[in-house]
Amino acid sequence: MESYVKGNYRRTIFQSEQGYTIALLKVQEASEDFSRFVGKTITFTGYFPELNEIDTYILKGKISVHPKYGEQLDVSEFEKALPEEKDAIVEFLCSDIFKGVGKKKAEAIVKVLGKDTLSIILNQPSDLILIDGVSEKLANDLHNTLLRYEESYEVILKLSDLGFSTKDATFIYTKYKQKTLPIVEEDLYQFFYNLKEMSFKKIDYIARKEGMEKLDLRRVKAAIIYVLQELTFQTGNTYSSLEEIHYYLSKVLEEEVSTSLLKDAITSLEEDLELTVKENRYYLTNLYEDEAYIASRLRMLAHRTKSNYEVDTILEDIQKESQITYNEEQKEAIKKAINSSVLVITGGPGTGKTTIIEAIEKLYKMLFRYDYIELNRRLVLLAPTGRAAKRMSEKAIVNASTIHRFLKWNKETDTFSINEYNKSDAEFVIVDESSMIDTSLMASLLRGLSASCKVIFVGDSDQLPSVGPGNLLRDIIASGEIETVSLHALYRQGEDSNIISFAHGIREGKFLEGDLNRGNDLLFDLQSSENILNEICDFARDFKKEDSFQVLAPIYKSPCGIDAINKALQEIFNPKSVTKKEIMIGDTLYREGDKVIQLLNMPDENVYNGDIGFIKQIKNGKKKEIYINFDGNLVRYTPASFQKFKSAWAISVHKSQGSEFDVVVLPVVGLYRNMLYRKLFYTGVTRAKKTLVLIGEKQAIQKAIQNTSQVERKTTLEDFLKNGIN
Repeated sequence: MESYVKGNYRRTIFQSEQGYTIALLKVQEASEDFSRFVGKTITFTGYFPELNEIDTYILKGKISVHPKYGEQLDVSEFEKALPEEKDAIVEFLCSDIFKGVGKKKAEAIVKVLGKDTLSIILNQPSDLILIDGVSEKLANDLHNTLLRYEESYEVILKLSDLGFSTKDATFIYTKYKQKTLPIVEEDLYQFFYNLKEMSFKKIDYIARKEGMEKLDLRRVKAAIIYVLQELTFQTGNTYSSLEEIHYYLSKVLEEEVSTSLLKDAITSLEEDLELTVKENRYYLTNLYEDEAYIASRLRMLAHRTKSNYEVDTILEDIQKESQITYNEEQKEAIKKAINSSVLVITGGPGTGKTTIIEAIEKLYKMLFRYDYIELNRRLVLLAPTGRAAKRMSEKAIVNASTIHRFLKWNKETDTFSINEYNKSDAEFVIVDESSMIDTSLMASLLRGLSASCKVIFVGDSDQLPSVGPGNLLRDIIASGEIETVSLHALYRQGEDSNIISFAHGIREGKFLEGDLNRGNDLLFDLQSSENILNEICDFARDFKKEDSFQVLAPIYKSPCGIDAINKALQEIFNPKSVTKKEIMIGDTLYREGDKVIQLLNMPDENVYNGDIGFIKQIKNGKKKEIYINFDGNLVRYTPASFQKFKSAWAISVHKSQGSEFDVVVLPVVGLYRNMLYRKLFYTGVTRAKKTLVLIGEKQAIQKAIQNTSQVERKTTLEDFLKNGIN
């Protein structure tokens, strides 16, 4: 017989908005293998629409061990049994579920109807009127209440029968309640449109299994949205052409779509506000609205009357106090930041962007005579990643934060608590590493700021654009509508200037072989692709004692790709040992002491995409757990979250954005082909603080520097900023 426990719910320890629950059950009976729990209260977890103390629940699943809650039942299936004994039925009718039924009336009803009370209320409510004291209204109320009460479990059962997991079924019901089944009948794809957790492929599989035709209009419409989502994710474009949509649509549907059906579907999607079409540009409506909002908000700030604070004297005092002399470009940036409502400060490495941010803070504090508490309330420093925010905080007066944390991101609902209806009271915001911000995040940030809030964007426009759609910093600068201070003069001079000089040469498309091996900070090792991995390992042994050694590569799969490098470096930095536990996740072996990188934001754990940590402990018994140390922040991972991190002895150049490392090893070989282009190479080079090691071929370096032909992203922010929104 299948493993189960049966008993009464006692109380909830935790419940998320999506229905994930940790609660207690008093066990009355159980299968033989769970018999030890009979008469005891156990913790159970799973997805439930609602729970109450009246019901008896039958829970099926597996036992696991939690470090805090001990043994608990991870529920895979459940059912609810209505009360059967007369006393239990009386207690049930007296509960808060039924309004207007006291104990005496409940006893009177059960005395007449007996054990069949609940069945009669459901199926023959008119019989209740024969009972003294029960009106027609009360009979109908009892019937409707019990019907609604039963409905949730019937709906979940129906969704499960269709092919949804218990988790998905509970999540859907929690969102739609009594509207769930009508949506199932009308258009299953509504779940795909409105619930981020429901993928097109999941819904499409169920819809097709239930007999939906390949070219049903509902299916074609959903597939168009899916195609647009995939195109924006893969390309970074904020819109697509009709030809692109048509081409990929036929592939997704595995059927040729006629032009007339395509147009009908697009017209319907426009009416549903899922799609926006402007001059043969096809946008997901949320992306169109985000680009339009960013443009209108920045134009408003740009046309606001500037302040005219005289700050020369204060700036002189700051220079004396800090023992720094600002060059003219830096002074211009600092003064304009104080007097403008919106400003962009852009420049390559060594041009003093961090120094400027620190000066703006000090100037702002002294100008308005704020103490540190007030300064932290009024001035906000932000960055897109945790590592970038941490670097920003190291030299700043004010504590920096990620944008997600500042906006109070709710991971359960994927929404921000700081938004257009609940704005921040900050009056001055400085955003570093602005090239990394995508369209949606930028729009969310601006919506969360008051209309009077000043915004300064700091970043390097020659670095890679955001992972998500958009090309924000480039578009803002190219529009000419937002005042921009470009920094060119090198501020950092000294022993590390070879890396900086090399990086500035890359920006200008110059490659001088004399730049290589000029000093100890910029090394070049000529190697063919066949020898790259061995040479990387040799350098790893040489720099093993460095605090921050990082290999950056552009691709994962190849003999000298990220996966192969990680496997080789693991044996150098963290070799197998009887004292270190190991675990296989997919095709990757992890062991205690391994270096890993976070792939997704987990704000509740204070760990963000791009953060790098080390595996502290692996528990590899019945209950698998991994504990990762991120600079003193110990984060627990379970199998459900194992995919949120990856080996990090080598990482991609994209993942390195916002970070700096003492030693960077950058392989550059012809094998990387279309990944050899200027912005990618430049971004990798500028991650090095003390030493940059280039391993590979001079021809590949030359190609990377000269190649500016990477596909430009299709966006409309520049146009919207120049010409307004039509």
